[in-house]
Amino acid sequence: MSSSSSDNKKKILVVDDEKGIRDSLSLIFKTNFDVKTAEDGEECLELLKSYTPDIILLDVMMPRLNGIDTLRAIRKQFPKLPVIMLTASSTVSDAVESMKLGANDYLNKPFDVSALTDLIINMLSLGKEEKGAEYTSQMKVEADFGPIIGQSKLMQAVFQKVKQVAARDTTVLITGESGTGKELIARQIHENSPRKNAPFIAINCAAIPETLIESELFGHEKGAFTSAVEQRIGHFELADGGTIFLDEIGELNLAVQVKLLRFLQEHEFYRIGRTKPISVDVRIVAATNRKLEELTKEKKFREDLYYRINVINVELPPLRDRFDDIPRLINAFINKYSPSYSNRVLTFDEGAMERMVEYPWPGNVRELENVVESLLALAPNDTIREEDLPPKLKQVHTIQETTPNVFEGSLNFHDAEKVFEAEMIIKALKKTNWVQTRAADLLGISRRILKYKMDKLGISETPETEIN
Repeated sequence: MSSSSSDNKKKILVVDDEKGIRDSLSLIFKTNFDVKTAEDGEECLELLKSYTPDIILLDVMMPRLNGIDTLRAIRKQFPKLPVIMLTASSTVSDAVESMKLGANDYLNKPFDVSALTDLIINMLSLGKEEKGAEYTSQMKVEADFGPIIGQSKLMQAVFQKVKQVAARDTTVLITGESGTGKELIARQIHENSPRKNAPFIAINCAAIPETLIESELFGHEKGAFTSAVEQRIGHFELADGGTIFLDEIGELNLAVQVKLLRFLQEHEFYRIGRTKPISVDVRIVAATNRKLEELTKEKKFREDLYYRINVINVELPPLRDRFDDIPRLINAFINKYSPSYSNRVLTFDEGAMERMVEYPWPGNVRELENVVESLLALAPNDTIREEDLPPKLKQVHTIQETTPNVFEGSLNFHDAEKVFEAEMIIKALKKTNWVQTRAADLLGISRRILKYKMDKLGISETPETEIN
């Protein structure tokens, strides 16, 4: 290859203490890029004295000089050099600190190579850098799975499971809190399946009156009841060859549940007023934010139907448990709604972004989307600060610690041990805004063990804390 051809190549510096990752990325990128590698932060900074890359892929956890400190040093010399952080153990503090120091993006290992390649190409072609300690949406955020944003380990596990189940023609039950994106996942199951060229029909079972749901799903014959002035084709027939998505399936009444169970067993159904069965080829994907096991105990949901639809379960994590996806989601929603607000572009200062990441988001991604759009519509300035956020995001939990000083008074060893353990748990809960899953991660224990210890020590699940 001629030197002129080599000089035209964009330069990538890969900094990672794992030789396998350095070698793999070098092999992947060397055809289209000039690639150099460094095994730690110190070697990276030394290399930058004689080599100026167009982009740096920087590992967070490294010996001698870690990625955060290396990024801090890079920014002093190259304030606008694009940097993508790579890590195998994402935490909110790492994500916030990296973005605060001016990292352009933050990816979790193992990462999808094609997604990383697209990100690099987009970043180099745009040539736009983030401004100092601000989080910006200047760079286009690419989706990670169809239209879905999710680089966190929890979402990557969901995407992997969806890819596996999509090819199989089995019934799937998607569970998760309201607003976690169950319909988006259902669509990806359909789009990645052999049925992708056939209809995908989504039905919200909670939005249709109980008296109409059977007709909506299975149709009716003319004259089947008083208002049936003509024949109606139901959604199951319309979805023939494709997929039908039954959202909030727990809202179906028992009579319709019986017909649905028959369809799952026999692959046929009856229109209301028809004596001959109709056979169709339809895959069912169902979803609910309710505990169907509890509904079966209450006799509100048929147990046999529950086992029929729960062949494969895809559980979607709440947004508070995949907090490292929040900055990317914010940028995605800004890009989505910006054209509706005169192409306005928002940036978040450090304090505002920390609030956005730490807020527990009870309404999940849907709530986050609404907040971002409201900021585009109402925020007085393009740089969002804490005072610009909705009141619910600015509320700070204050608790009165009743933990006594171990060395004041007469505590035996057992009581002192309880006090110390309680102090550690309370501090972890305060640090994570009382989100138990994140507090458990901080303490290095499971959420179940944390809950057991909280109950044992008399620590309530809300900020008002008492220790027995």
